[in-house]
Amino acid sequence: MALTKNTILSHKEIEHKIRRIAYQIYESNVNETHIVIAGIDENGYILAKKIKNQLDKISDIESILCRVKIDKNEPTKPITTSIDKEDYTNKSLVLIDDVLNSGSTLIYGIKHFLDVPLKQFKTAVLVNRNHKKYPVKADFKGISLSTSLFEHVHVNLSKQPYEAYLD
Repeated sequence: MALTKNTILSHKEIEHKIRRIAYQIYESNVNETHIVIAGIDENGYILAKKIKNQLDKISDIESILCRVKIDKNEPTKPITTSIDKEDYTNKSLVLIDDVLNSGSTLIYGIKHFLDVPLKQFKTAVLVNRNHKKYPVKADFKGISLSTSLFEHVHVNLSKQPYEAYLD
């Protein structure tokens, strides 16, 4: 018996969502000179790089890319970032992940960045699932899905063609 794979987003649709999220980030930061684009390892960071590339094309805001390392199985473990706290203190920051499932990864990521004052803090995801255990929301999202708890969303951004699918 073959496993079925239901495509949620095609390569072209993912590229469109990335461009749209970049424009939304720009619109909410139009008066800023710097913005930190923080992506949660692995796929969130890949998505953050793609959003940063689009943002750099459409705006003159200096964007700083940050890799956020969170143990997704134990998110209470120490979180590390590729840039120092001083580099995001008093700046506008967008925390990015590929899929918002239960909300635990995103909320612990948010908690980490709240240790310093920020000008503005937003979140972005490519796929927003409606099964959150934590009171966290995505400010910018590619698509929202109502899925069963037994379904799993996979996002491939590391090689073309990009795709998001449900199984």
